[in-house]
Order: sequence, then structure tokens, then C-alpha cells
Amino acid sequence: MSSRIIKAISNLHVLQSSVKWHRVEQSATSLWDAYSGLISNQAMILALNSSFVDPALQFETQVKIIKSSFKMAFAVTNLDEVREIGMHEEDENDLENLYRTILNIFEDTLLILVSKDVYKLQFLKEMAVWMNEDNSYMQEEAMVVISRVLSFAARKVRGSASVNAPCLGVLAAELSLLCSHSDPSITQQAFVGMYHLLCIAKIQSGTAKSKNKKYDKPGNHCIQPSSSGTEFLPKNLQKDKSKIAQSVGKTLLPPLLTDFVWSLLMKLSVPDQSIASEAATILKLTLECNAHKVTMVSKIVDTIYKQLCGDDSPILREAMLRVITLLTRTSPKKVIFQLMDYPVPADDILILMWYAAGSESSVVPHVLKTILLILKGKPREMEKIITERKHFSLDATNMMPVAASQALCTLLPLGPYKKAVAQFFPQLLMALMLQLFYSSNLRLMTEDRPFYARDALRVLLNCSGLQEVDTALKRKNCWNQFSQVLFHHHGVYLVAKTLSEYNFPQFPETLHYLYKLAVEGPRRSEDSVITIIFFTELLNNFFKDPFPEKFLVLFRNWVNDPDPAVCKLSLQKIASMAPVINEIENVCSLLTSILDAFLSKDMTVIIRALITLRKLLDRLDKVTYSSLSTRIASSYCPLMDHGNEGIRSMAIRHFGQLLMDMSQYTWMLNDVVYAGLVPLILFLEDTEERVVKACKYTLKICASELKWSTLYFLKDEYYNFELVVLNICNNLLISHQKYITDLISETLGFLESSRTYLRRGSVILLGYLAKLGGHLLLRDEIDVMLEAIDRVIRDEDPVIRELAEKTNKIFMEIAYKLTTSNIKQSFQRLFNFIYLKKLKLLYNYNPPKDLTGSPMGIKEIRSDKAPQ
Repeated sequence: MSSRIIKAISNLHVLQSSVKWHRVEQSATSLWDAYSGLISNQAMILALNSSFVDPALQFETQVKIIKSSFKMAFAVTNLDEVREIGMHEEDENDLENLYRTILNIFEDTLLILVSKDVYKLQFLKEMAVWMNEDNSYMQEEAMVVISRVLSFAARKVRGSASVNAPCLGVLAAELSLLCSHSDPSITQQAFVGMYHLLCIAKIQSGTAKSKNKKYDKPGNHCIQPSSSGTEFLPKNLQKDKSKIAQSVGKTLLPPLLTDFVWSLLMKLSVPDQSIASEAATILKLTLECNAHKVTMVSKIVDTIYKQLCGDDSPILREAMLRVITLLTRTSPKKVIFQLMDYPVPADDILILMWYAAGSESSVVPHVLKTILLILKGKPREMEKIITERKHFSLDATNMMPVAASQALCTLLPLGPYKKAVAQFFPQLLMALMLQLFYSSNLRLMTEDRPFYARDALRVLLNCSGLQEVDTALKRKNCWNQFSQVLFHHHGVYLVAKTLSEYNFPQFPETLHYLYKLAVEGPRRSEDSVITIIFFTELLNNFFKDPFPEKFLVLFRNWVNDPDPAVCKLSLQKIASMAPVINEIENVCSLLTSILDAFLSKDMTVIIRALITLRKLLDRLDKVTYSSLSTRIASSYCPLMDHGNEGIRSMAIRHFGQLLMDMSQYTWMLNDVVYAGLVPLILFLEDTEERVVKACKYTLKICASELKWSTLYFLKDEYYNFELVVLNICNNLLISHQKYITDLISETLGFLESSRTYLRRGSVILLGYLAKLGGHLLLRDEIDVMLEAIDRVIRDEDPVIRELAEKTNKIFMEIAYKLTTSNIKQSFQRLFNFIYLKKLKLLYNYNPPKDLTGSPMGIKEIRSDKAPQ
């Protein structure tokens, strides 16, 4: 070999030695920098840990420092590379020792933190996240540190009274994915870490169980960890990876399991398909056995919806829809409520989620029950209290019932639902009938909105074997008119009638449900109206009048319902039973309930009650009638002074008809007749002609039954108010003096009326009654009368003032007589009882034009008590 070649080779060796030493020096420098940085960071972390800094701020700062240390420790050259670059064995040992010291410092820092507070296991969760974010870090070494810290923590918590480690769920999710890593060494460390994590979780679950027995309640399927941790051993977990999911599901507390599920759910949308696929598998295995422990179901469902709207990947869609299916198994209400809480109409993604939620036959009844619960709501109405949720909808407009109707259109045609719908037919039928009413109001504001309630009702009929009913209603143009609000009540009647015409087989359970609904009482007044219309029509078609007592009692109760529409519907049905009134078992109770309706604040209810009662009385047997006649007559009296002229006239006329009906029992009604006499007299001056006619009609009956000679002056051609008063008072003088003081007392009440004709008439009537019965009055009574008439003397109406002055003089005369001696007063009273002197006209108010043929006389007569 030439000297030139030998020299070249020698130079090459020198150059190689120089480069290698440079690399050793460079690596040593980076290791020394990492070492010094970790020492510095460790000092800061431990100083913070011993300070009185706010815990949240302390933790946030420590995370930042730990992240910096993590990058220093695991971004350096790995051990094999360090060994390769060493020039001598001594260099390699130094570098290797430095390298291991760096990792030990990082590990020691974590061990110190965890030894003081297991909560600081959170840093391991952060490490796992940093590892997944950047594959350039030394993952095997990082996993060794994680598994060692978890091993230390597992030993530390043994025998602890409580374990505060909220990061276990997320950390378990990260480790479960690493258990399927392509690098066997990383996988091995992940299994070891998972073993220690589950041991910690088992202890945590045990201490929580001793404090809170929530998951030990009967019927709860939460499987508690076994007494030993052998099932968590890495070799056992590696034999069957599905055991990871099962062990995590059984061991983690519900909040931590929810974190576990949530973390894996987020992994489904990562770009790495292998990670997404593995996350989907673990999710499926976990939820199949332990979905009942997952909380925040609504949030998970909402996240899935948003993810599916943004990513159309088939793998993602399949995995997430499977999660929906599994969650619905154990939390159907939460899932369905959330699925109904999106804008209407539902988009394709939402419909796919509906299918996924209701795809398994075992959950179909729960799905339908939840939809029925939602259908109890009223669109665009916020509910104050819902037992299943604190708010009915997150959306202020609350369109969930509309969404539920659309869901029924989608789900009912499916096979599993066709079988289950028979069980819920009555509830679905009535819920949709109510939604038809609510939705018809919505359509007035949004004409382009699909009518899902109507469509769902048609689907229900077709799925229930009632296609002929659907066709018949279509032929009657019922479906097209349901969108009109005014048609809806008639539409309810048509649906009930058509169902009855076709003898629908679901009648027994439907009737039973309606009866139960009627007894318990619907939630809204409009619900009651629809229920009664439907219920009544079914009864009309399947029962003859009168209805069985168990149904009749409902109508009796509805008569006094707070909703006027309900009252009138009930009264209308009761009136139709007039032909069979005597066949009703508790007819007295029924009639009494109608009388109670006279007290209603709604005028239309009172009018309907008056009409209904009159129809029933026309057919009622006399024995029952007579037993109730006094009560009925007494109920008419307050209505004679009602503010509504229609009610006044009707009550007055019906009072007269009752007297005519009870002509054989007049003696029973004397007290009631005289109790109603004052309004009968005063309303002769009513401005409404029908009231005047009713008063004349009833007074003629009173005169006939009580043998009065008043008929002449009630004729239109001879009518004069004062003469009628005079004639009635003269009749009272003869036969019924005992009522005079009561009549005076009642007349005084009309002096303060807002109606002029009543004040005017009461002043005149008071004068005659006082003149007639002055000898029956006491001084205190006269004083009250004087005080009352004194106020009327100042009335704004000049005619009333003039009449009041005359009446006041009459009162003063009576008062003067009461000031005489007691012996004289007694003699005068005896004389007035024996000798009865008919009254003469006192006021000459509106005198008659022609009294030819009048029976009026002013003769002094003797009573039956007078000597012959």
C-alpha cells in the first residue's frame, strides 16, 4: 500500500473520531441542559406545592411546569442512541446514568406530588394526552413512568377513608387505547398501568359505596367490583381485551365512567382510523354492560348529533349511532327527550338517530312512554314543573311536542312498533287529539308548517288495523278541516263517532283510559273539553241513556268544573237525559249539582243550567219534585236580581212555572214565595220588556195560587205599578201580615241599587209596607228605615227625591206613634190586628188612565178574627 493511501486512511480515522466526539459532546450538552432544567422545575413545583397559593392557580401553574419538564425528559435521545454515540465504555456509562437520572427526576417529582395528594394523578392524564399529540416523544419511557406512578398510588390509597382521583376516567380511556398500540413494549406498560388504575378505582368505588348507597338500591344493575383484584392482572386483561371495557365499566364510579365514555367518544372523530375504530370497539363493549352508570346522557347525545352533522364518515356514523342505541337501553327518557329538543322539522341526521334509539324491540315501550310524556306538553308553552326533567325544553319556544308527533310518523310504521302500539293505543289516540288542537293554533301563525299531529294520528289508525276509519274520515273531509281551529271540536266528535261506527276493537281499553283520565282530571281546561266530547260520544254509541252511575257521576262533577266550556258540555248531556230522568238512581244529587251551577260567575253556564233544570223538571215525578221544590225555588230567588237581564227573566219565569207545577203543595212554598216577592214587584219596572213580562207572568201565578185579587192591574191596558203594589199590600194585610217586616228588610236593600227604577220602586214599596205594618215595627227598626230613606232624599233623580220625602213622612208618623205610652201602643196594635183597613193611594205615581171595571175598593173590612 502506498504511503499516500496510508496517510489518507489515517486522516479519515482522525476525522471520524473528531465527528463522534462532537456528537458525544452535543448529546451530553442536551442531556445536561435537560438535567439542569428538570432540577430547576422540580424545585419550583415542590415550592408551589408547599405554598398557600389558590389550589386552582397552583394546579394550573404546576401543569405548565410539568409540561415543560415532560418535553425536556422525553424529547431527548433514547437510551440505545446514547449508547451508540459513546466513544468509550466509560462515556456510555456516564451518559446512560445521566439519562436515567433525568427520567428519575421527572418520576420522583410526580411521586412526591402524588404522595401528598392523589388528586395530582391528573398530571398522568395530561401526559397521556401530550403523548398522543406528538409521537416524537419517547412513549415507552413515558408509559413506564405512568405505570410506576400508578403503582405507587395504588399502594398509597390502600386503607384510605376516601380517594379523590377524578382523572381516572379520562386516563383509563387513554390507557385502553394504548393497550392496542402497535409497539408491544408500550402495550405491556399500558396493561400494567391499567391494572394499577383499576385497583385504585376499586378502592375509590368501595369508599364511595360505604358513604353513598345509591348504587345498591334494589333494581339497580350496577355491578360492584369483586373482592380481589386478580381480574385486573395484566396477563388476564391481555388474554381478552374485552375484559378491559368490562372491568372499567364495573369498577369506575358513574362520573368517572362518563368521563371514560366521553373521552372515547371524542376519539371517534380523530383522523387516525385505527384509533377511531379501537375507540368504537371499547365504547360498544363498555356500554353494552354498563350504560346505566353513564351520566350526562343528554350532553353525549347532543355531541353525537353535532359530530354527525359535521362529519359524514361511515365509520363515525355507525359507531355513534350504536352509542345512541346502547344508551337508549338504560336511559330511554334522557335520550328521547334530547332527540326531541331540536328544531322542527327534523333533518335526516336526527331521523337516523331516532331510528337508532328505537331500533331494538326491548326499548320500544320505553320510547313510546317517553314520547307520550312529551306529548303532554303544549307547543310554545313552558312547563314550570316536569317530574322527569327540570325544564321541559332548552328551547324557549318548546316545539318538542311537535317533534314527538313527527317522530311517531317515523317510528310507528316500523315492525317493533306495530306490535307495541296496541298497548298504548288509547294514550296515543288522546294525546294526538290534543296535539291536533294545539297544532291547529300554530298553523295560524305558520301556514307552511307540516301538520305532524294529524299525520301521526292517521299513521296510528293505519298501524292499528283501522284503515277503514282513516278512509271514512278522509271521505268526510275531516283531515283537511282539522287545521281550522273552529272545526276542531266537531272534528273530535267525528273521530269518536267514526270509531264507534266501525266498532273499533280497542273500545274497552280506550273507554277505561278515558274514564281514568276523567277521574284524575286533565292538566288543562282545553284538555277537559276534548276529553268530554270524545268520552260522551263513545258513551252515546255504546250505552243507552241513562249512563251507568260510575259514568254519570263524572257528568255530575263536571257541572261545577272551573272551566265554563266543561260545565256547559256536561249540562247539555244531562239535559238530553230528560226522557229517562226518573230512571236515574241518584237524581236528587244530580239536580242539586245543577242548582250549584247557579252560583257560577259565567253567565252562559247559569243560562245553560236554568234550561237544563227546566227540561228535567218537566219530566220529573211529583214525589221527587215536591221533595226538592223548596230548595229549587230558593235557588231561583238570588237570580231574580242578577245583573244579566236574560238570567233575570228566565229565573223569574221558571219560578212561576215551579209554583204552577207545585200547585198542590203551595203551602210548602209560602215562605219561598214571599222571599221572592220583592224582586217580582220591583222588576215590574225593569227597562227590559222580557223581564217585565216574566214578572207579570209569575205574579199572576202567585195571585192565582195565593187567591189574590191582583190579576186586573197586571194586564197591559190597566197596568200601574203603584196600584199593583197597593193591591198586593192589601192582600198581605188580609192574610200574611207576618211577612211584612221581612219584606221591609229586603226592600231596604234595593235603596242603594245603581238602577234608577229599582230605587224608585223600592221607595214606593217601602212606604206601603210601612203604612201597612207600622204597628209591627220596633223603634230600632224605624230608626234604621229613617236613616236609609234619608240618604235617598238626596238622590240625584228628582222623582225619587219627591217619593222619598213622602215615604220619610210615613216613617216619621210611625216613629211619632212609637213615642206614646206603652199602654196606648198596645191598644193600637190590638186594634190593627182586629180591624184591618185597606190602604189608599199614597203617591199617585203614574196613575192609570181608566179604572172602569176595576175591583179596587177602599172599604173597611173585618178579618176572620173580627166579631161578626
